[in-house]
Amino acid sequence: MTRFIHDKFAKDYLEELLKNYGEVKASEKVSGEIKEIDVLFTPTKQQSSNIEILGLLGRFAEYPALIEPFRNPASTDEICDCILKLLEVKALLRREAKTNKTKLQNSEIPKLWILTPTVSETRLSSFGTMQQASWLSGVHFLPDALRTAIVAIHQLPQTPETLWLRLLGRGSVQSQAIIELQALPLDYPYQKATLELVYNLRENLRVNQELEADDRELIMRLEPLYQRDREQAKEEGRQKGRQEGRQDLILRLLNRRIGEIDASLIVKIKGLSIEQLENLGEALLDFSSVADLETWLNQQSI
Repeated sequence: MTRFIHDKFAKDYLEELLKNYGEVKASEKVSGEIKEIDVLFTPTKQQSSNIEILGLLGRFAEYPALIEPFRNPASTDEICDCILKLLEVKALLRREAKTNKTKLQNSEIPKLWILTPTVSETRLSSFGTMQQASWLSGVHFLPDALRTAIVAIHQLPQTPETLWLRLLGRGSVQSQAIIELQALPLDYPYQKATLELVYNLRENLRVNQELEADDRELIMRLEPLYQRDREQAKEEGRQKGRQEGRQDLILRLLNRRIGEIDASLIVKIKGLSIEQLENLGEALLDFSSVADLETWLNQQSI
């Protein structure tokens, strides 16, 4: 049961990260015996340069991609099934190109990225994988004709470039990635949205009675972060309420002191910090006209 919870998290998470860079289809069905691709990604023609923020995942998204994340180590049969999905997609593209009387370009054929939390050397060897000098350790490529790589998340270096993929690992690998995610600046791209997805994962796991040890540990590690973020959100809400209350009071006092205020000045006043609002509350006692208010606001560089 928990596997489906983690599967949904992985699909939602990858869609959230990639949706600004192209078309993302989760659980896309392919022909033949009904199979579902976890994530089918087609980049926009003009790829955004800020995709680099996604590090190694961003490199995967430079070209059409099938992304198959696994919560448990991918078995030999599961890896073969993923390759079969890729071959079926390639066959479909070839048929479409033939119908349209166009030539299918290699760059139009997706590459398959199999994300597994761990993988044995024996399994990698059975698929004839190899490392490429231009790629990080942990990315194991099958022969070129198969357009496939097995990404061993536990082997990825612990660097910012791999953070977004290590979040799909398990055990200490995922826990460390969550700590790194939480330590990013509050305005860092994807930080807030990813934390919300992680907290949703926590809530979904908590209602399940049959948890694996890794899941219980994940919940425990997330608990203090979750509580801290919720307290911070409450404090921000309280502070916003206090700020809005001061804004309303200042506006009423200004209306009594100098008359009706232009909408553009109201916008500027609502952009003031709490400290600036307090200073304005003291200064308005000396105002005799709207011009005095405008002068004061200009001095605040608003």
